[in-house]
Amino acid sequence: MPLAVRPFDLSRLRQAFGGRVQSDAPLDRYTAARLGGRADALLEVETHHELAEAVRLAWLAECPFVVLGGGSNVLVSDQGVRGLVILNRARQVRFDEQADPPTVWAESGANFGLLARQAAQRGLAGLEWAAGIPGTVGGAVVGNAGAHGGDMAGNLLMAEILHPGETGNMEEIQAQIWPVERLAYTYRSSVLKRSAPQRAVVLTALLKLERGDPQKTQARIDEYTAYRKRTQPPGASMGSMFKNPPGDYAGRLIEAAGLKGVRVGGAQISPLHANFFINQGDATAADVYELIRLAQDKVVSEFGVHLELEIELLGEW
Repeated sequence: MPLAVRPFDLSRLRQAFGGRVQSDAPLDRYTAARLGGRADALLEVETHHELAEAVRLAWLAECPFVVLGGGSNVLVSDQGVRGLVILNRARQVRFDEQADPPTVWAESGANFGLLARQAAQRGLAGLEWAAGIPGTVGGAVVGNAGAHGGDMAGNLLMAEILHPGETGNMEEIQAQIWPVERLAYTYRSSVLKRSAPQRAVVLTALLKLERGDPQKTQARIDEYTAYRKRTQPPGASMGSMFKNPPGDYAGRLIEAAGLKGVRVGGAQISPLHANFFINQGDATAADVYELIRLAQDKVVSEFGVHLELEIELLGEW
């Protein structure tokens, strides 16, 4: 039974953004897995200032909302999302090559993999590990994205966070600069991810880089890209489904449980890498969710290990 959501007032948002606030909007086109129902309301923002204003107005209206970036690492319910979905298209990037160390400032909707490749083109190193990550800078800050031995915790200097004050008083809504230590990073997690949803939103981030040899930097990116293509399946997926448990790999456990290649409806556990679940073209979110439960149940039954989701479930389940 879906949870009832009390009526909410979008009049302030419509006054601020006009016809850009869409009603009853489909979400599948905005997700990497091409799955999901409809949102009660949808708003695309183009700058971090617009993102902050949209979030502030949603908080003031007590309207539930979700910020959606690149659409990876999320599974949207077939029943959709109640409330407002804010599409974060704030993508401005500024490099400071004269700083010591050199830095890059980015709005939270910037594509993280593209940012890493832009840094390499400038002869700046330190983000090669991120060149294949499909998500946004904001998502990487929240989830402590990582690959090839690197992660956001190792690059982030500070993030601009919007939150409604310590007391929750809407009059205290403000953006604050959080140093990396305040994010309290752990493996694929942060204090933002562990706290109550909708309590804080990443607006911008400042990352540290290194001066490097452009050819060596590009060579590392090429190496990581080739590895990714060899080991990760193509097609519509959410990315890595589960976090790796301590001392092991989620994909190995799912494969050892005999589930590699298993299908439910139009969704399949990839025959190439068992921690990737693929939409074969006609899957539903319910198909993927059934595979999630199957993998969790089988792995805990056979190995006593509970697989924790790396993706986020959005909407009604």
